[in-house]
Parts: sequence; structure tokens; C-alpha cells
Amino acid sequence: MPADGWPRTPGTGRQETEEERADRRWSELLQEVRVTQTGVQILFGFLLMVVFTPRFETLDSTSRTIYVVTVILGAVTTGALVGPVSFHRIVSGHGLKPETVAWAARLTMAGVVLLLATVTSALLLILRVALHSSAVPWLVAGVVGWLVLCWFGLPGWALYRYRSRP
Repeated sequence: MPADGWPRTPGTGRQETEEERADRRWSELLQEVRVTQTGVQILFGFLLMVVFTPRFETLDSTSRTIYVVTVILGAVTTGALVGPVSFHRIVSGHGLKPETVAWAARLTMAGVVLLLATVTSALLLILRVALHSSAVPWLVAGVVGWLVLCWFGLPGWALYRYRSRP
């Protein structure tokens, strides 16, 4: 413990107890999950409606397979991103806040990875139907590359670049 008597969270310079740190991290995580949950729920809702449109009957078997994979990915993504809420609700009041935050963070990161797969699959389906072009895989790859850069590459670079700060 530092000379001023306040416990510090390693590497942050914050004066907070383990419980205070868990509360802060939980609040931050909830804000992140709210953003991703909304997008996933809207995407999943639209995906569920596609099968009931007249155009669905005209899809070839490959497009139907991509659709089914996309719907399943949307469902498991939703599960991963709603998981932190049910996890918290079930273990709340049992003195497991730091552990809850750790598990919720893992579920959220799994949800982000699954969201990348869902968006990739949905984009592939939409562009196949809309363009009927050999450029579709290249367009999808470009968008996926951009998402990987934004969602994983830049944060990874920032960790590498700024982790060595005193």
C-alpha cells in the first residue's frame, strides 16, 4: 500500500479498492455492451424477417445456406452479448463482483468476435444477392479487414505502443 494509505489499482494510478475497481469496470462494460447489443438486436431482427419475404424463395441453395449460417451466428452473438446481464443477475449478491466482471468481459469479447462473423456473413449474403459479381469476396474481405483494424488492430497497437509508459 502506498504511503498515503490508499490502495492503488496496478498500472492505473487510481486510488480504489478491488470492489471499487470492479464496480467501475462493470459500469464501463455495461456501456460497451449496450452499444453492441442494440446493433446486434436490430441486425438479428432484420435477419429473422428475411425468410418471410417473397424474394427469399428465389435464393439459390448457396445463398440460403449463407442465410442460415448468418441467422445462427446472429443468435449466438445475441447470446454472448446478453450473457453478461444474466451472469450478473444470477451471481449478484454473492460477493463475486470481480469474477463477474472478468466473465462478463470474456463473454463480451466473444460477442464482438461473433459479431464480426455475423456482419461478414450478412454482408456476403447481401452483396451476393445485390451484385451477382466476382468482386463480392473482395468487397467483403475489404470490409472485414477494416472492421478487424478498427475493432482489434488499433486497440492492439495502442496497447503495444503505450503499455511501456511509466
